[in-house]
Amino acid sequence: MKEKSCRPNVVSFNTLIQGFFRERKVKEAIEMANEMTQSGCQFSTVTCEILVKGLCMEGQVLEASDMIVDFCRKGLLPKGFDYCGLVEELCGKGNAGRAFEVVNELWLKGDVPSSMACTTLIEGLRRSQRREDSFGLMEKMLKDGIVPDILTFNCLMQDLCDLGRTMDANKFRLLASAKGLEPDEVTYNILVYGYTRDGRRKEGENLVDEMLDKGYIPDIATYNRLMDRLSNSTSSTLEKVSAIHR
Repeated sequence: MKEKSCRPNVVSFNTLIQGFFRERKVKEAIEMANEMTQSGCQFSTVTCEILVKGLCMEGQVLEASDMIVDFCRKGLLPKGFDYCGLVEELCGKGNAGRAFEVVNELWLKGDVPSSMACTTLIEGLRRSQRREDSFGLMEKMLKDGIVPDILTFNCLMQDLCDLGRTMDANKFRLLASAKGLEPDEVTYNILVYGYTRDGRRKEGENLVDEMLDKGYIPDIATYNRLMDRLSNSTSSTLEKVSAIHR
């Protein structure tokens, strides 16, 4: 093609890169990608997907992450490239920390991750016991208008409440609501039980009333049960405080 002055395009290069990976010729595939940039042919999202998938299939997940970060720094990463697959591979290999670094750097450079990439990373961070990082990521998502699915959101609400940080969890609920995520019955129950454990009766009662307004409490018996639990939790907390002072 070159001898006939026919310039290879992105499809030509993508086909060759994929072919080299299929034959497990990783070095040649990477060299073809380098030749692609040297010839002035820009990467497409498909090019990056082929490179990431090919390296990951060869067990070179960390190398794939380094490559994508390098592309980003050089301004070669195409707009719209969804690096969810890379995040999933890193988290699946127990490298949630590295995935967190990659997402943060690319995000800082303007390559905003998809909602799926973020939720995948949150689950990876939770499995790795990096809860604070998962909370920080959720906050950044919501502030940037990236709305998570309700299941992932509720899991983080539960984590915060388990840590005795129900007030922080409720702040997340308010922020999420402002960004278009509608809390469900599970969200409210998690928060009410969190306030119960924290001995915060007033805050819990306010949420129960809000649940009632939204139709999340089916009958008066359920309402009374929630209110009694909040009342009992407050009494228990006062007894513990009195015992400490004695």
